[in-house]
Amino acid sequence: MPSLKDLKNRIESVKSTRKITKAMQMVAAAKLRRAQDAAEQSRPYTERFNAVLGQLAASVGGSDSAPRLLAGTGADQVHMLVVMTAERGLCGGFNSSIVKLARAHAQKLRAAGKTVKILTVGKKGREQLKRDLGDQMVAHVDLSEVKRLGYSNAQDVARDLLSRFDAGEFDVATIFFARFESVIAQVPTAQQIIPASFETNDDGEGASTIYDYEPDEEGILADLLPRGVATQIFAALLENGASEQGARMSAMDNATRNAGEMIDKLTIEFNRSRQAVITNELIEIISGAEAL
Repeated sequence: MPSLKDLKNRIESVKSTRKITKAMQMVAAAKLRRAQDAAEQSRPYTERFNAVLGQLAASVGGSDSAPRLLAGTGADQVHMLVVMTAERGLCGGFNSSIVKLARAHAQKLRAAGKTVKILTVGKKGREQLKRDLGDQMVAHVDLSEVKRLGYSNAQDVARDLLSRFDAGEFDVATIFFARFESVIAQVPTAQQIIPASFETNDDGEGASTIYDYEPDEEGILADLLPRGVATQIFAALLENGASEQGARMSAMDNATRNAGEMIDKLTIEFNRSRQAVITNELIEIISGAEAL
């Protein structure tokens, strides 16, 4: 049974931990508001940009003049997985859920005889993936020194990815990130960005509208598709940023409440032990008095 001093020291230690987790929860809550606003504000632009690219891609179809980023290499053998996670931990299962999705996708591809290459964005994803997929990792992007994510960060990742695609290092590229829904819900998502893939719009909107493009569709796509890759990466980074802060806020809230429950239990144990010590002392005093 621990002594009173040990129990007291442990209570003080847990109280200190609770102060830290509470402070981290408040910091995450403050950062979440800004990150959530950035992610939500980027969605209309990204969706509209993809809609325009989708219309252009549909008009081009499978023509021989279609840009390589749209038509692909004609093969499906080498896959590049861009795994986006956080630079720090203490955010619950945020990083693990993204890595789990990427690992399952990689295993499925390898089982089908495909070659897998991995580019990681964020230290935590790299640490988890290098244990069993270290030989497939080809590059890493470190964002630990970035105080606030900007479009230039996405452009750096996109330029690296596009240069590898132009060099023939892979045929298909897929990004993995967590889409923010709420503080307690972040959805791990896989999205193919090379060759470009667009969701079809079946609501009939714009079906009767005919556009004339100048220059032609192929020329516009050749210019917009690289920007589309950077735009999708930037949107994924913003979604990840909001998801990370939401997961950290939730995790630190749980840690704070668990610390409070532990303090209550330790306090009860401390009081019982102290009462036992006092009772033993009283018994000794009474016994000594009776002996006299």
